[in-house]
Amino acid sequence: MQMNRRHFLVATSGLAMGTLGGCTSTTASSASSTPTFSISLAEWSLHRTLGSGKMTNLDFPVVARRTYGIDAVEYVNSFFKDKARDAGYLKELSGRCAGEGVTSVLIMVDGEGELGASDDARRLAAVKNHEKWIDCAATLGCTSIRVNAGGDGGPEELAARAADSLVRLADYGASVRMNVIVENHGGWSSNGAWLAGVMRRANHPRVGTLPDFGNFNLGGGRTYDRYVGVAEMMPFAKAVSAKSHAFDASGAETGTDYFKMMDIVLAAGYRGRVGIEYEGDAHSEHDGILLTKALLERVRSEIASKHRAE
Repeated sequence: MQMNRRHFLVATSGLAMGTLGGCTSTTASSASSTPTFSISLAEWSLHRTLGSGKMTNLDFPVVARRTYGIDAVEYVNSFFKDKARDAGYLKELSGRCAGEGVTSVLIMVDGEGELGASDDARRLAAVKNHEKWIDCAATLGCTSIRVNAGGDGGPEELAARAADSLVRLADYGASVRMNVIVENHGGWSSNGAWLAGVMRRANHPRVGTLPDFGNFNLGGGRTYDRYVGVAEMMPFAKAVSAKSHAFDASGAETGTDYFKMMDIVLAAGYRGRVGIEYEGDAHSEHDGILLTKALLERVRSEIASKHRAE
């Protein structure tokens, strides 16, 4: 395992100096020493590398800092599914973050049951399953867990059940100041107006959204307007996911106008972390991360002055 990690770090560090010109500091934009937003790295960007065994979740903070120059990370629970209550493991992970000067931002939680399930026993079991990830996130110093608002039934009933579950989790995490945030992640949650309605139902200071630039598939070949959806979710946003899939020769993302999207994000008053989440196959994971980072830095530099003046 240690040999794999060393080989991975050496290999990717070398690539970072290649055709994409390596990575630049994210501590400040060219316009000012105080950036309008900071950049984090979502672990899903490296899911193929993690799945291959070339790196592990413990390596993630080291790779984020040394290979990509990024000082904040967003975990995915599936890459350390059995470690939520493993004190030794979490101490090791926290130590690696501290050693690299990396901040743990959030944990994306999947596979723990439907928070909007119509069967109350199943729904409350799902709430209970998520509680350990709140404890885990608190141990790592995260400020949020990302959950899903899935379930069965009609939109009104689903919204009511999801809101109730979110409040239960937020109340559980209140003593450690943990946010419980929902991503547009398929089904009704990819309808921005519906998810905003869930937020209003919950009406809890620790319940919020994680707008994702690309997850607007409603099913049946239907999609929701991504710019409208993000705008509807931004009043409740406690994190933002800069989803990317492919880039053209100029470095622009081919599916999302990042300038337009980040204008919506910043106009809402958001000044937190924006997480790189590359999941395409048009480029390698390594190149996709660097391309997304470069684009976010360019956007930040070019539109920063407008939003600082507002």
